[in-house]
Amino acid sequence: MHRLGVDPGDISVVFLTHFHGDHTLGLPPFVLHRVFVDRRPLTFVGPRGVEEHLERLWEVSWGPDWKRVMRPQFKVRYVTAKPAGTAAGVRYETVKLDHGTMGGNGYRIHLDGKVVAYSGDTEPTAPLDKLVEDADVAIVEATGPGDVFSHTSWEAATRLRKRHPDTRFFFNHVYSGKLAGAVKDLQVIEV
Repeated sequence: MHRLGVDPGDISVVFLTHFHGDHTLGLPPFVLHRVFVDRRPLTFVGPRGVEEHLERLWEVSWGPDWKRVMRPQFKVRYVTAKPAGTAAGVRYETVKLDHGTMGGNGYRIHLDGKVVAYSGDTEPTAPLDKLVEDADVAIVEATGPGDVFSHTSWEAATRLRKRHPDTRFFFNHVYSGKLAGAVKDLQVIEV
């Protein structure tokens, strides 16, 4: 965050789509900053079990020091995502997406009169179209070429983009390593 000029203390809310490690294991350094450097309150919004999952992650990360030393200094609020709500002053809508056996949440975040849709991991099913419908910006995964279990392929992301031409797309979760193919398949990758 620092390299991008983002002050971690300015972030008031974090939306979690699901609890897989590639989406949560980067959080401990962020939380460490909030415990020792910047103690402003922080809200996590996520699927059912958000508090239990994250508290367990913090405890695994720091052992007994978490509860004894760090947790008392951490100003946190855990919110189970509702179909629509407001968290830390940010209005959102939740769309249930298809990802593995547990599924995941997609979010439509309302900021300054604009809608940002964020999918996390998902199969390219009807709920994904519902998520990005009429959004100003969509941040959607595009894991790789071909059939990718429980994820959106480059080809499916391209079709999604074509169905929603007025939405500006940003693609993430690109794991294949073949960026030249991604550029060809998705037309444009914006970073």
